[in-house]
Amino acid sequence: MKVIKTILLSLAALTAVGVQAQIDFDPSKKLATAEYVIRSLYADSLNMEKVVEQGIIGMLKELDPHSLYTNAEETKALTEPLNGNFSGIGVQFQMVQDTVYVIQTVASGPSEKVGIIPGDRIIAANDTVIAGRKLANSQIMKQLRGPKGSWVNLKVVRRSEPDTLIFRVKRDDIPLYTVDASYMAAPGVGYIRISSFGQTTTEEFKKAMAQLKSEGMKDLIIDLQDNGGGYMQPAIDIAQTFLSPGEMIVYTEGLRQPAQYFHSKGGGKRMDGRVVVMLNEFSASASEILAGALQDNDRAAVVGRRSFGKGLVQRPIPFPDGSMIRLTTAHYYTPSGRSIQKPYNKGNDDSYKNDLKDRYDHGEIFSADSMRIDSTKVYRTRLGRPVYGGGGIIPDRFVPADTTGINKYFRNVRAKNAINQYVVDYVEKHRKELNRRYPNEKSFIEKFAVTPEMMADFTALATELGAEGSDEQRAEAAPLLQANIKGLIGRDLFTPATYFQILNPIPPTYREALRLVLDPKDYDSIFN
Repeated sequence: MKVIKTILLSLAALTAVGVQAQIDFDPSKKLATAEYVIRSLYADSLNMEKVVEQGIIGMLKELDPHSLYTNAEETKALTEPLNGNFSGIGVQFQMVQDTVYVIQTVASGPSEKVGIIPGDRIIAANDTVIAGRKLANSQIMKQLRGPKGSWVNLKVVRRSEPDTLIFRVKRDDIPLYTVDASYMAAPGVGYIRISSFGQTTTEEFKKAMAQLKSEGMKDLIIDLQDNGGGYMQPAIDIAQTFLSPGEMIVYTEGLRQPAQYFHSKGGGKRMDGRVVVMLNEFSASASEILAGALQDNDRAAVVGRRSFGKGLVQRPIPFPDGSMIRLTTAHYYTPSGRSIQKPYNKGNDDSYKNDLKDRYDHGEIFSADSMRIDSTKVYRTRLGRPVYGGGGIIPDRFVPADTTGINKYFRNVRAKNAINQYVVDYVEKHRKELNRRYPNEKSFIEKFAVTPEMMADFTALATELGAEGSDEQRAEAAPLLQANIKGLIGRDLFTPATYFQILNPIPPTYREALRLVLDPKDYDSIFN
């Protein structure tokens, strides 16, 4: 502190006599001096912690779009989905009419053990009322989650019970899954959807692969659509399932970080069947590492639309108070040497943030001819096929976005949460009958149909909630609405995979992926 005071006195003296001088004053001293001056001389009271945080945020903003600072609460929210578990009561829920509606309980989890069942409505946790208050999901989770071993008293309303039920639940570790669905898409063809790359993704993927192989899988569709990434290591682990020992997966390099290369180590029986990877404009980071590794090694066909384009490696630097800096320390490169990081201007995030909107306005989402490719950044795959850097993974087969049925009425219905509310009410009224008529997932998918009577009831509810639309708009949106209703009912009765089995055949990217993997000649033509 004496050093800073001396510097201040020296600067003041120089200023007082009008002396112009060059002073050896490095940026770190300048920063420390500024903090001391503000804390010591500012006229009004202030929150110094907030001032320092804003200073850190300002510095990082001058670097790149992905270097960032998060406070303790933000850090927990950012890392928890990737860490594989959290401590809570073990329910999957959604908000319906300002009430927490239990969709599913975690098998052998705290809530299931005390008797909470799907369809229950949680109206209070301890002394805090959580029904009828229009709370955000994050606020609800604050009440339901807590340290492992802690207790929470829940007030629950159940349709079959006249009185409010009281459950005392002991919080425990609850698993967070990153593999949303896995099932046989066709004879011999497996499907695995990965929503993010977390600590448990590798084991989840291995488990899904083992199950699908036991069901006769020879070829595989990997769905990375809307997967924003996460940890790099699971992407490397999964790539090794399909690559031979020694084949490169990815490498990273930065100005102050020497190049680090990641090669396949084998370590198990390699899957030799056809592989198709599905991407879209929201697939980023670790998704692009996996897709780029398989594409550059000519091991998979990539189907969909150009991916997001995030090729920067962040190193987490935690502080004792739980806050964290995620600092970009390197760029990652696919095996062919291409960087897939899209362009950005340091200190100006606006154009970067608007990139996806610009793609939409430019027509790229709907036409391959509108895709912006930097022809000066051409690279070659192992077999010599051209691939391009500087802006995401470009698919081998472009598939435009499909907006069929997503009209003004459908958007209004979705905004009013009418689909979820209808499904909740329907399942609550018919759960016993549905369980009796459809004892397993297969029977439900094959036999259940959304009837005209159900659609009439749904339309009445949507109108009551304020979702307006013309008869023509309702008719146009009907097939998509019926699929969503059936899918959500199936999810409530069985698992999230049921939902994807029902909804996946609608979008053209999935249909093209399945068609391609079932057509050996067309699949092989991509690599010739």
